[in-house]
Amino acid sequence: MLRFAFPLVLIATPAAAQQVDEQLWLQTNGTIAIGDREKVTLEGIGRFSDRAEGFSHAEAGILFTHSTKGKIELSFGYRHVEDWNRGARLPNEERLRQMVLVPLGSGFSGRLRLEQRFSEAGKGMAVRVRPRIGFETPLNDKGLKLFATQEHFLNLATTSWAPSGGYERMRNAVGLSFGLADKVRAEVGYLNQYRFGRDGKRDQMDHAATFTLSFSLASFADSGD
Repeated sequence: MLRFAFPLVLIATPAAAQQVDEQLWLQTNGTIAIGDREKVTLEGIGRFSDRAEGFSHAEAGILFTHSTKGKIELSFGYRHVEDWNRGARLPNEERLRQMVLVPLGSGFSGRLRLEQRFSEAGKGMAVRVRPRIGFETPLNDKGLKLFATQEHFLNLATTSWAPSGGYERMRNAVGLSFGLADKVRAEVGYLNQYRFGRDGKRDQMDHAATFTLSFSLASFADSGD
């Protein structure tokens, strides 16, 4: 029953947003195995926004992951974040992050991300927790898969430059993933993001088309003569 009920969660996003933005999200990931259960992932993200009138967001990051015998993934990493609004550069942000991903069975998984955020805009460290539930199921025997996720953003410790504490936003996503070549997979999807207005600002709903390319690169163990 959960398999069929999960898509209904995606329509729980509030429908009466006061502001709406249409976006395009692009991402590429390159993963290198460095041991039997360890890997390093390099990440690049670029986003376009109608509200920002063009290119609006970029991220570059690295993530180290260890998988336990029970297939639980423990990760920590770093991301550098930059934003623009109508061509004007906004203050940079640096993020440290830790994640735990747990398979729940029947195609479901749970992920918890903790972030420590630092910005050029001011002093202090903002802390944010991001719980996410995901679902994935194969659609044929050629590698085509359906995926869906729901993620929540909660601010635990805030600063003068970060949003005030509490529940900030929700993301719902659905899409297809498929193989493009040996060790290359692509994802195409739709993401809905709802930001709750804070400090007198109006609520914001974002509609984003998403495209992701993921590469599995040669492991260090395979790089020898």
